[in-house]
Amino acid sequence: MQMINSHCGVTRDARGVVRFAISNAGSLTVLNTAVIKAVTEGLTTLAADADIRALILTGGTEKSMIGGADIKEMATLDQASAERFISGLRDLCEAVRDFPAPTIARMPGWCLGGGLEVAAACDFRVAAQDAKFSMPEVRVGIPSVIHAALLPRLIGWGRARWLLMTAATIDAPTALDWGLVDVVAADGEALDAAVERVVEMLLECGPQALRNQKALLRQWEDLPLKESVEVSVGAFGRSYLTDEPRRLMQEFIDRKRGGK
Repeated sequence: MQMINSHCGVTRDARGVVRFAISNAGSLTVLNTAVIKAVTEGLTTLAADADIRALILTGGTEKSMIGGADIKEMATLDQASAERFISGLRDLCEAVRDFPAPTIARMPGWCLGGGLEVAAACDFRVAAQDAKFSMPEVRVGIPSVIHAALLPRLIGWGRARWLLMTAATIDAPTALDWGLVDVVAADGEALDAAVERVVEMLLECGPQALRNQKALLRQWEDLPLKESVEVSVGAFGRSYLTDEPRRLMQEFIDRKRGGK
């Protein structure tokens, strides 16, 4: 693994798939100010790399992807420092959401609080069979904030309210049923094999088309329907500034001619 800084490192394969690991953050991969800043900087650096086809976000151990924000640090905060702390975590989640290539959260073990917010900011979430999920903030005197706001869009208001207001823990099958995760590793299947199934589907798509589609989806989140439709026209036209449409459509035509 090549370290970007003291708290994140990457491995990259020949396909352009990058595994981004949060490092030196404890056995549960806990987010304190230093880790948040370093991981945000690492993602921002990688975002400029146009050759990345997909980014897999992982924790430092198999105990969790991210076990949440550092409660020991949060216990020392006042109003001003609390707002600085949560603004840093907000910026980390936005760096994930703004990453140009598809992002996949690799989710073993526990995913708690701020960790689930980071996962929600990813495009796809792949969980181990024994993964557990919770938003426990209200039990320690604070509300779930920032990218917890994504949860109602993912799982609906009723289920989001249940997670955020009861601090309940749910298992991987429940998370899959609710739409909180997209894939759960099958019985006997390694988590990395489940992640690879998603990666392979992404690699079958045009890399620039995927980046364009992700950018459009981000715009659609904030725009009314009519404006979403209109902004898509230009995006469609701009896709022909690359060779992807002509090349991939011709490959499709050739396969059909060959009976494949």
